Amino acid sequence: MNATMNSIPDTLVTTYVEMTSEANFRPAFLDPAAQADCQVIEMERADVDYYRFLYGAVGGPWNWTDRLRMSPAELQRELEHPGLTVDVLYVAGAPAGFIEMVREGADTEVVYFGLREAYFGHGLGKHFLSVGVQRAWDDGAERVWLHTCNLDEARAIQNYRKRGFEGFRVDEDPMPPWLGPGGEQVAHDPPGERGSAAQLASLSSVSRQ
Repeated sequence: MNATMNSIPDTLVTTYVEMTSEANFRPAFLDPAAQADCQVIEMERADVDYYRFLYGAVGGPWNWTDRLRMSPAELQRELEHPGLTVDVLYVAGAPAGFIEMVREGADTEVVYFGLREAYFGHGLGKHFLSVGVQRAWDDGAERVWLHTCNLDEARAIQNYRKRGFEGFRVDEDPMPPWLGPGGEQVAHDPPGERGSAAQLASLSSVSRQ
C-alpha cells in the first residue's frame, strides 16, 4: 500500500481488477539496454528472514503490517503455500522490490507487489509488473487479478489499467480503526491487509478470495 501518512481518508475504497485473457495484456518492458542491470530471481526457498526484510523495505512506508505480525512458523507455512511464488527484482545486484503471486485453480492473484522507494521513477514498476503478469500467463493462468485501494500511490491503478487490467468490483467501507487520524497504528491488532490491498504499482497489498 502506498499512503501519505498525514492524509488518511475516512473511507476505504477497494478496487478489484482482473485480466481474463492474455490477449488483453499490454506489457511495458524496459528496453534491452535498461534491462542490463535488472534481474528477476524466484525465491525458491522460504527464507523467512529475507522475506521479512523485503516486506518491510517495500511496505514499511505504506503501513504494511500483516506479514510482520506473523510468527516465523506461521510465515514459513504461508510462504510454503502450494502455488505461491515470490520473485525478487535486483538492480545492479541490490534487491529493488518483489512480487508475490498465488495460483488457485485457473486464477492467479497478485498478493503483494512493490518497489523500494529508492527505485521509484525509473520505469521499473511497469516493467516488473509486466514480468510478473507474463509469468502468470506462461504458467497457465486463465485469469490474473488483484486489488488496490485509495491508500495506494495514485499511479498504481493507472499502471494496472495500462497493462490491461479491468475493474470488476469496488467496495467502500469505513477506514479500519487501526489507522489513526495521522495514519499511526493504534494499540489493538489491526486487520490484515487482505481485503484492503497493496502491494501492490508500484505497490499493493492484496487479498485472497
